[in-house]
Amino acid sequence: MQYTDEQLASQPAPYWTKLAYEATVGFVRRKQAEVGFTQPRFWMLRFLSANDVSEDGQGRTVEELRTAMVSFLRPEDDLAAEAEVLLASGWVTRDGEGRLWITEAGDAARADLKARAPEWGAEMHAGISEAEYATTLRVLMRLMRNTGAAVPAI
Repeated sequence: MQYTDEQLASQPAPYWTKLAYEATVGFVRRKQAEVGFTQPRFWMLRFLSANDVSEDGQGRTVEELRTAMVSFLRPEDDLAAEAEVLLASGWVTRDGEGRLWITEAGDAARADLKARAPEWGAEMHAGISEAEYATTLRVLMRLMRNTGAAVPAI
């Protein structure tokens, strides 16, 4: 359906940003589930991998991972249960202090899933030019600044 600029300008941003968030996160989680992953498991591997988010490749406890990922965890995400799945798969090990360490197999699984991200991103961005996408993000950042929120670095 096509809406006029006037119709769109009167719409509440929180309503649409929530719908967009739910749709895009749901899309990514469905895609990951199709290949046997969950988003929290993927993030855990990313935060443990020296080849990705981890700055030092050091092990972390589940609580340390939760703290690092707090801004994007959903209420239903159970990192302790996800850690048990990663342990059973051989993708992480746990040391005597409860720290999880990524294995070579876990890092390979992380890299394989990460390699799918461009394809999934292209699906989400179909019909949206780079300029339109950039403008959308600039508008969202302006909304954040206008409401006193900090805009994170990218």
